[in-house]
Amino acid sequence: MSREDAIPVLPSAGMSGQTSTGRDRELGMDRPISRRHFLQGSAVAVAGGLLAKSATASGASPPVTYPPALTGLRGSHVGSFEVAHDLAWNRRTDWGAATEPDADVYDLVVVGAGVSGLSAAHFYRAAHGENASILLLDNHDDFGGHAKRNEFSAGGQPQLGYGGSQSLEAPGSYSDVAKQLLKDLQVDVEALSGAYDQEFYRRHGLAMGVYFDAEHYGVDRLVMNDLVDPSLFLPLASSGVENETAIAQMPISAAAKSELIRLMNISEDHLDEISIFAEPDYLERISYKDLLTTHLHIRDPQVHALLQDMASSYFGLGADASPALHCLGFGLPGLGGTGLGRFSWLIERAIRWTTEPYTYHFPDGNASVARLLVRRLIPAVASGDGMGDIVGARFDYAQLDREDSPVRLRLGSTAVRVQHSGSPATADEVEITYVHGGRTERVRARHVVLACYNRVIPHLCPELPAAQREALSSLVKVPLVYTNVFLENWRAFRELGIGLAHCPGSYHRQLMIDFPVSLGAVQFSKGPDEPIVLHMNRVPGKPGLNARDQHRAGRHELLATSFEQIERATRTQLAGMLGSAGFDPAVDIAGITVNRWPHGYAYSHNPLFDPDVPEEERAHARGRQRFGRIAIANSDAGGRAYLDCAIDEAHRAVAELR
Repeated sequence: MSREDAIPVLPSAGMSGQTSTGRDRELGMDRPISRRHFLQGSAVAVAGGLLAKSATASGASPPVTYPPALTGLRGSHVGSFEVAHDLAWNRRTDWGAATEPDADVYDLVVVGAGVSGLSAAHFYRAAHGENASILLLDNHDDFGGHAKRNEFSAGGQPQLGYGGSQSLEAPGSYSDVAKQLLKDLQVDVEALSGAYDQEFYRRHGLAMGVYFDAEHYGVDRLVMNDLVDPSLFLPLASSGVENETAIAQMPISAAAKSELIRLMNISEDHLDEISIFAEPDYLERISYKDLLTTHLHIRDPQVHALLQDMASSYFGLGADASPALHCLGFGLPGLGGTGLGRFSWLIERAIRWTTEPYTYHFPDGNASVARLLVRRLIPAVASGDGMGDIVGARFDYAQLDREDSPVRLRLGSTAVRVQHSGSPATADEVEITYVHGGRTERVRARHVVLACYNRVIPHLCPELPAAQREALSSLVKVPLVYTNVFLENWRAFRELGIGLAHCPGSYHRQLMIDFPVSLGAVQFSKGPDEPIVLHMNRVPGKPGLNARDQHRAGRHELLATSFEQIERATRTQLAGMLGSAGFDPAVDIAGITVNRWPHGYAYSHNPLFDPDVPEEERAHARGRQRFGRIAIANSDAGGRAYLDCAIDEAHRAVAELR
């Protein structure tokens, strides 16, 4: 978030930028669905200001909007980031005279109401008592951070999608702290897994395919094939199409087809100069692209284009910047060209023995965890007390910021200054200045947890030691786009037999029918004539750069891309892929929610670019040190983009303040 980060923005892949009035009408761009009212985000910004106003103890008028149901551009929406950019990019320090809406000194102020910030409030109450006064500030018009809930309605029945944090991944390996928090929230992980219909895709014959778009390949073509084994993440049906048959149908050159077939069938060790015992370390220090090019002699640009983003939704980077070992473990082809390939059967069996099923998923992703935390902290916000009723609960946002509540959550509030009232070593209080509804306000607290994007902290606390500021300033996040498309039906998917598609060249590089989870009042679609949520994603970047610079380039791309551009790309992509089965984007699309995250998931150590140093010497660990009465949380502080990391870092931060 500084001027030196500026990278020229290049045209987005799968977005020609050209428009046609007639074509737009065919795509349904002129249809008056709800998201049109939030095209430029102005209405969202207004709604955020209204929602963030404090509700008095006597009650307030109910908010005019319900954030989870807003469509259009969400995630980092208009109105949520401008103040922070003014702080970090323009180095603004004068925010005018600040009013103090709350006369009392809070026991704790938390900056950032994502899962980590909410967990910090939970842990602080556990340590200091139910009457501890806590204020959470968040710059968005909704809580949860990346654990975002997207809500649609079909005949009065809610249909949910996740706008960021997706699932509880491997909860059996969570720390005791994270496990206990889930237990406190009455999250039964086995019951959650049982709510996932693992036979859905196979029952409906939904398999994997690759979609080639006309803009990049000269023709719209969907080719069914199991290029990778998705079963560890999605229990799809088998396509039943052999590799050679599928590759023959691909609109790529004869030379590319030949190389791809050779790669899929490779069985000769091309790393014979490297000891089998040294291979894992070596493969972790070269990229998957380097393995293909240097060792397996796969050099056709069309083959590389096909494989580049096949695992980017998981790793946050393409084949050029992801370790070869990780990509092979994910299932990308080429293991047979290594010494490890001789033991592929053993490796595969070991992975399946040690990997937990990827079925711990709420209908709205980890937004339900955030909602459970908010309901525990502020019971008046919604009725109920368990996991089963949280997904159907409609929250009363007017209850979030009441004067008579020991815990208050103030939305639409961007912190701009956090400083001790005196020396950090001896001060009794911390002053927190923030911008709320265009006004500058200030509150005071005995303790502060900064659970926001860690890189902005040097701008909030310029008094931090220089080494700590430098460490925090080096952090970046993985930019991403999670687009949820609400469909009137999914007959075209059933007819084509597609449940998951990789889309090289298209704007969204992957799309899938959402996880089939039925829980409480939310029931998943039973058949192709019923509405459903389609999940599409993109991880922007600039191949060829190092990991951090790719993320910076992707961030700039997203900030320069409008909702209208993404909507047009979404409709074009679906029309091209599904049109042969009768799909009409002007009729079959009932709503589009684009979750845009220029600052997405926490950055994880990448052995291709980052020095091999102990955990405590890495930038995220050096940056999270307590500073007087200020502690630092968020998954950034743990260097892992996972729910349990956000929880663990919150627990550590609160423990440091005792």
